[in-house]
Amino acid sequence: MHGIAARNRNGSMTDNNRNFIVAIVLSIIVLFGWQYFFAGPELERARQQAVEQAATQAPAPTPAAPGAPPGAELAAGVLATREAALATSPRVPIDTPRVTGSINLRGGRLDDLRLKDYRETVDPGSPTIVLLSPSSGPAGYFADTGWIPAAGEVAVPTADTEWKAPPGAQLSVGRPVTLTWDNGAGLVFTRTVAIDSEYMFTVTDAVENRSGAPVSLTPYGRVVRLGEAHSSGFYILHEGPIGVFGDEGLEEIGYKSVKEDREIAMPEANSGWLGITDKYWAVALVPEQGKPFTGRFAFFENGAPRYQSDFRAGTMTVAPGGKAETAARVFAGAKQVSVVDGYDAQGIDRFELLIDWGWFYFITKPMFFLIDWFYRLLGNFGLAILAVTVVVKLVFFPLANRSYKSMSQMKKLQPQMMEIRERFADDKVKQQQALMEMYKREKINPIAGCWPMLLQIPVFFALYKVLFVTIEMRHAPFFGWIKDLSAPDPLSVFTLFGLIPWDPASVPVIGHFLLIGIWPLIMGVTMWMQMRLNPTPPDPTQALVFNWMPVIFTFMLASFPAGLVIYWAWNNTLSILQQVIIMKRQGVKVELWDNIVSVFRRKPRKAEPAPDAKSGAKADAKS
Repeated sequence: MHGIAARNRNGSMTDNNRNFIVAIVLSIIVLFGWQYFFAGPELERARQQAVEQAATQAPAPTPAAPGAPPGAELAAGVLATREAALATSPRVPIDTPRVTGSINLRGGRLDDLRLKDYRETVDPGSPTIVLLSPSSGPAGYFADTGWIPAAGEVAVPTADTEWKAPPGAQLSVGRPVTLTWDNGAGLVFTRTVAIDSEYMFTVTDAVENRSGAPVSLTPYGRVVRLGEAHSSGFYILHEGPIGVFGDEGLEEIGYKSVKEDREIAMPEANSGWLGITDKYWAVALVPEQGKPFTGRFAFFENGAPRYQSDFRAGTMTVAPGGKAETAARVFAGAKQVSVVDGYDAQGIDRFELLIDWGWFYFITKPMFFLIDWFYRLLGNFGLAILAVTVVVKLVFFPLANRSYKSMSQMKKLQPQMMEIRERFADDKVKQQQALMEMYKREKINPIAGCWPMLLQIPVFFALYKVLFVTIEMRHAPFFGWIKDLSAPDPLSVFTLFGLIPWDPASVPVIGHFLLIGIWPLIMGVTMWMQMRLNPTPPDPTQALVFNWMPVIFTFMLASFPAGLVIYWAWNNTLSILQQVIIMKRQGVKVELWDNIVSVFRRKPRKAEPAPDAKSGAKADAKS
């Protein structure tokens, strides 16, 4: 690929050279946009979360639309801390191997949950992740189920209902808790809450009609997030309302869309789920599969924003002396691949889509499983990434082998190519015809050298997605200073690798590009060495691009996850070894050292002169 294009005697560039420059510029634009719109906002969000506390004012309750689940009620006053809010109501403790928290007996809702296995930072002493919080405190986030009266003034449980629990009750695996409430008019409601060994609650609501008249009730469930929701703002990642509704498939609704539309109704479905998802965590409702339900995403604002995902099931009529029962499941936890896929296998329709695998799903998910398999074998996700890189190189070895062979042959034919360009300098058509005839005669594909780089692109983005969305990669260490493969290299050359207490990211506009750690530098050096395997291009512009491209890529990839940069550096190293071996087998001189030295010369090293008819073979052999 190098050396195809050269300037003619008038200084104009050939089409090949122009196309090459365009390809390089487009690659830089793609990576620049990726860093600017994705990597940069993620760092900004991380800093904001460290100093931000969501606090809301107390609005009046929002009345429910007829036949719809209620809006998100707020308490009479929003308390300053989560702990103070928890202390205002009676509770039943929750304790399992994976979660801890409590059920709020006022309203019978799930509004207190911590994830035992995950912490806010890589520091093992940092607080565990808080997922659910009561509505009377800051950043309220809860899930509940209940009944909507079809008509009349039937008293049903509300957010202010005081449920009764057995003395000493505690929710744990294999130990469900049953709550009761009597409306005083002949209806007795019970709510039984169970939890499995992971993150799935099963809430069974029942009503017994002891009155003398039939009662019609509609079951509902909802997930409510209070306060202005914060998302990372990544176009490759969905955060916000989400759901699957039968044949309609996956629906991903942004916070902004819900806020603008106020209410987005989904068509009736017999299978699926809905809820609110974050990058690593989610709260999702699973109505009874096989029974019709109608989903909805809504936004309420009476002084403070509230986002809600809810469903309404079919109306039930309870005859006098009769009983009705409905069950729904609530997923509240980490989006761990094995756990989410396990629930999908248990019959929750397409629950695996709770994890945003992206457009390259067919590459991204197998890539994760391969990395995970190597992790179980090697015990380190960083080593697993290195092993997967070797596997990818082996898969593409035949094509890469042909590409490097073609590049080596092109290098051997450089003198003849220069001679053709000189001979037909004023006739571009004949020049291209002569070059094509030479390529055909020598059985060379002039663009074969581009294929290894092009094939890396989908693999590169698939690995980026795996590192970005899977919680298994969160806080996964490598060796040395890399404590989190999903985060950028923390040591920056502009802080003398941590010796100077200064945050380069604080610099406006260009701050994110200054976070150049050790691994980005290693990646840049390996990329530079790989490009030096080929002779310095005869065209000054092309040579300039080649000299600066590793530097540009080093700055752009500095804010990418460390795992991705390690992958690229290791891939470059394997490519260098592969190309050196092929060049030696093809009888081509490996000019790596000569080309490195030429960079520091005042002028680029010139290409060998074109051979004449008598010395062509000799010059060919020397090349």
